[in-house]
Amino acid sequence: MWSCKTDTEECVFQPPASQKVTVAFESLEDSLFAFGSKQQLVDFFSRHVALRDVFFNRAGYPNDSLFINRLFTVFHNPSFDSLRMETKRVFGNGEELKKEFELAFTNLRYYYPDFKIPKIQTVITGLESDLFVSDTLLIVGLDYYLGANAKYKPDMHKYMQRRYTQNFVVPSAMLLYGIDGRVNEVDPNDKTVLADMVAYGKAYYFAKHMLPCVADSIFLGYTKTEIEGARENQDVIWKHFIDKEVFFKTAKNIKQKYIDERPKTVEVSDQCPGRIGVWVGWQIVNKYASQNSETLSLQRLMKQANAQQIFTDSKYRPK
Repeated sequence: MWSCKTDTEECVFQPPASQKVTVAFESLEDSLFAFGSKQQLVDFFSRHVALRDVFFNRAGYPNDSLFINRLFTVFHNPSFDSLRMETKRVFGNGEELKKEFELAFTNLRYYYPDFKIPKIQTVITGLESDLFVSDTLLIVGLDYYLGANAKYKPDMHKYMQRRYTQNFVVPSAMLLYGIDGRVNEVDPNDKTVLADMVAYGKAYYFAKHMLPCVADSIFLGYTKTEIEGARENQDVIWKHFIDKEVFFKTAKNIKQKYIDERPKTVEVSDQCPGRIGVWVGWQIVNKYASQNSETLSLQRLMKQANAQQIFTDSKYRPK
């Protein structure tokens, strides 16, 4: 039953033209190779505390000396230089990535006029970390996003590696903003599968607003076959969730089956992609938004914490 069509979705949710946001963009890839002494590396990390503590995990070392000695050695390893060259091959001078961030933040500022644009830093870490987001700073470990042809890849399953490509960097950042509790309000007492599905669905709905021309398959890390199969078989998926009474269960093992990382949701079909509950949650939120399009702003939708209300009002019933 799992069929495939080409991924031909059009741009959606395109906000009216607004004043373009310019981001402060700092490329640190070459800086790591410029240290002639360990003291220079210490000084660098003193100026980039988040990079030191989050990306390079200072807390994982018993003392500063071991931390600095190891990284000084790593940064002068020929393999690290090869990784830098490969990163430059994929991302060039970073201008395209900067433009994509500027588009996303321009749209974000349209929906959230008071949003403060973070400074963006890019770096290579030797596959230590991928992405960090705070109120004032966004750091991208570019070497995590070199794609299928990379010589060095993140240590994870291949189906997860699909999301670590050049075109997933900005969508990934927007998803992190979309799942943040300061934007995406939820009921902490609701532990149901449905609550998780809707929370993730709201995050994807948010991210799609920021990047309206990015394909759903990229946001999800699905192949074109998987995303089209999910669309074509919504009724099959829906019937399974109803028959198995998935929505209102709270057991951890049920959430693992339908929401957590897995290559396939075999309970539905051996061709059904993993995290299918997240995709269904996104469809519920989409339907809820369309049912209330005349009165519901993005901010109001994101502040709706009642997952059951969203589910009921959406009238999502694929046939």
